[in-house]
Amino acid sequence: MDSSHGKKRMNVEDEDRLSGLPDELIHKILSFIGIKQAIQTSVLSSRWRFIWTSMPYLNFSRNDFHGMPNFSEFVTHVLSGRNNQAEVSSVKLSFHGEDAYVIAEQIMKYAFSHNIQKLNVACVFDNDNVKFPLFLSSSRSLKHLSVTKERFPLTVYRWRHPFSYAFKATSILELPALTTLYLHDVTFCCDENPVECIDLFSKCANLKSLTLKGCYIYGITGIRIRPPLLSNLTLESVGGNVEVFGIVAPQLKNLTIRGSFVRDHEYLISAPDLVFLLYSGYDHLQLYTNGFLSLEKADICVSSPKDAHQVLRLLQHLHSVKSLTLNLEIVEVIGSVYLMYSSL
Repeated sequence: MDSSHGKKRMNVEDEDRLSGLPDELIHKILSFIGIKQAIQTSVLSSRWRFIWTSMPYLNFSRNDFHGMPNFSEFVTHVLSGRNNQAEVSSVKLSFHGEDAYVIAEQIMKYAFSHNIQKLNVACVFDNDNVKFPLFLSSSRSLKHLSVTKERFPLTVYRWRHPFSYAFKATSILELPALTTLYLHDVTFCCDENPVECIDLFSKCANLKSLTLKGCYIYGITGIRIRPPLLSNLTLESVGGNVEVFGIVAPQLKNLTIRGSFVRDHEYLISAPDLVFLLYSGYDHLQLYTNGFLSLEKADICVSSPKDAHQVLRLLQHLHSVKSLTLNLEIVEVIGSVYLMYSSL
C-alpha cells in the first residue's frame, strides 16, 4: 500500500517537474514530434493549454491525416491559432500530391513571414509539372534549406521531365544567411532561350555546404559555383544540358562527385585548400585545375576506364596527394600501358 502511494506521488512530482520547465525547453522537447501531437498535449493541464501556440518548431506531415480536407482544416487551425508575434525557427514538411502542395505553400509563406531559419521539405508527386515557389529563392533569415522531391514508385524510373520541381534560372537564389543547401531531384531551368553559363549561388555569400543530388539542369550549359566560404560540395548524378562546372572555392575542403552521367562533364576547379576528393562514375573525370597542393586523400573509382592516357592525365592532377585509392579497373588499365611499353 505504501509502495503504491509512493509511486503515485513520484509520478505526480515527475509531471510537475516537466511542467515546471521553461517554455523554450518544452518547445525543444516537442520539436521531436509533429505539430499535431504537440497540440494534443494541451489537454494535460492549464500549463500546457497554450504552449503550442508559441512553438518556433513546426513539423507537418500529410500522412498524419486520412484526407485532404482534414489536413487543410488542421493547417488553418494551427496558423490562425498560433501566436502571430512568435517567430518560426524551423519547419519540416512532408507531403504528397499537388493538392497538398497548395497547403504546403501556405505553410511556407507563413514561415517566411516569421523569419524562418531552417526549412526541410520532403515531397512526392505523381507528375512533373510543379514549379518551385518563387518566394523560396529570397530570404534574409533562412540558414538551412533542404528540398527532397520523389515520385510514386510507378514513375520512379521515368526520365526527368525538363520542368520537374524547378527553380527558374532567372530567379537566382538570394539567400545571404544561407549556410547549408541540399537539393534532391530539383530542376534548374531558364525561362526561354538557353544560356551559356549562370552563377546560381552568387548571392549566397555565407554558403558553406552545398549538395546537388539527382538534379536536372535544363537550358543551361555551364554552372558556376563560387561561394567564398564553401567548404563542402557534393555533385551527385546531375544531368541535363549542363556541360561545364566552374568551381572557384578558396575554402573548399571536401569535394564529392559521383553518378552515371548521360554526357561528359568538364570540371574547372580552383580550390587551393582542397583536402579530400572523391570521384565515382562510369566514365573519366574531365578535370582542369591549377593544382591541389593541400590534397591529403583522393578516392577515384571509374567503372569503365577505356583510355589509359585520360587516366594518367587525371592522376597528374593528383600528384601531390598523400593517400590515393583507385579501383581495380583503373589499376588494370595503367598496368596494360606499363606492360605495353616494357615489351618494346
